[in-house]
Amino acid sequence: MPAAWIWITAGVVLAFLELLLPGFYLLGFAIGAVATGGLIWAGLIGSVPVALLALAVIAILAWVVLRRALGIRHGQTRIWHRDINEN
Repeated sequence: MPAAWIWITAGVVLAFLELLLPGFYLLGFAIGAVATGGLIWAGLIGSVPVALLALAVIAILAWVVLRRALGIRHGQTRIWHRDINEN
């Protein structure tokens, strides 16, 4: 049971750190860590290697879903009107 709280706490910390970064870099890992903690708490995962595999699979799936939901849409282009280095 304590291992589940460690995973969930790590997920919450990663989600908080995501607020400090300009992009969706840690959110997939945060979702994966919280989900892995939930699976450990439910008794579906009992070993560390299986937990790490679950984290990897869930984080990749979460990243793909977030990329499709929040990423650049098809046909959308970014147009820069001015350079940040111009005065």
